[in-house]
Amino acid sequence: MELIFLGTSAGTPTIRRNVSGAAIRMQHARRWYLVDCGEGTQHRILKTPLSLYTLDAIFITHVHGDHCFGLPGLLASASMSGRTEPLRIYAPPAIEKFIKVATDVTQSWLSFEIDFVPVTQAQQAIDCGDFTVDISELSHRVPSFAYGFTEKPKQRRLNVKKLKADGVPAGPIWGAIHKGEDATLDDGRSLVGEDYLMPPPKLRKIIICGDNDRPECLAETASTAEVVVHEATYTEDVSQGLKFDPQHSTAKAIAGFAEKAEVKNLVLTHFSSRYQQVGRGPRTMAEIEAEATAHYSGRLHLANDLDRFWLDPDGHLGRYIPAEHADQPDTSAAPEDAADSSETN
Repeated sequence: MELIFLGTSAGTPTIRRNVSGAAIRMQHARRWYLVDCGEGTQHRILKTPLSLYTLDAIFITHVHGDHCFGLPGLLASASMSGRTEPLRIYAPPAIEKFIKVATDVTQSWLSFEIDFVPVTQAQQAIDCGDFTVDISELSHRVPSFAYGFTEKPKQRRLNVKKLKADGVPAGPIWGAIHKGEDATLDDGRSLVGEDYLMPPPKLRKIIICGDNDRPECLAETASTAEVVVHEATYTEDVSQGLKFDPQHSTAKAIAGFAEKAEVKNLVLTHFSSRYQQVGRGPRTMAEIEAEATAHYSGRLHLANDLDRFWLDPDGHLGRYIPAEHADQPDTSAAPEDAADSSETN
């Protein structure tokens, strides 16, 4: 399974970070799935192997603009590029109205149908292409959701060693057993197909969350996941010092939950623009990493735009960083005072 981050900033973009967006697909698969579509998402897609032709479905976690303002432009670009296949969108009901108003006002004509599926509550086992997707309710100023992507079962492998040891000749009988069928040999022996198949592998699951100030909302779905992707907008001291309740998580809160829930891989994203990547600001990403590390002992990653992650069959998440990620200061990072009003989304 593969994750590609298209935006990792909270509220407003910076030079290094776009607002929220992430792509998920089976490794090397053509079709893929988009979770959130902040403004500028389609520009990030142009720097990836992904194509709007092969986009299978869009999932929007909540209605705040940094998670959906990119939708009208992306849909219009898909149309102008000649897409004709219908596109399914899972999202809170207001997103359907947002798309309609945007396309009507701009007199945009889409060359494909939108199959809109309203998301209003927790749901189980939506069948969506390469995945089954469960939906969990989160805690934010507006209804917000997490999407759990579980790979679909693959055909089980033959236990070739056992077949040879039992003298089962290769050929059509192996093919029948591979399909799970029973078989009878020429010498009269009856074979139970199930006895010659390898055990099914554990189905891997990646959860991608919307904004959420109560990580414990994920307790049930996280128990079956290898990876949780969650916001860490602030460090604890900054969150406590705000003059309003942003209803966002801190690095400490999500890390503490992940530790208790025994999450193997935790990926943090949706960072306040006050935290510079490196160097000269009063706040840096190193503070978020240090706070999370102090409360979580699993595999921790802080996502950057265009980072690509692979989840291997053993449940280990690895990151491959593009060449664009040079260690340079993000001079667009907001000062302490200015950042307060831009992160209420």
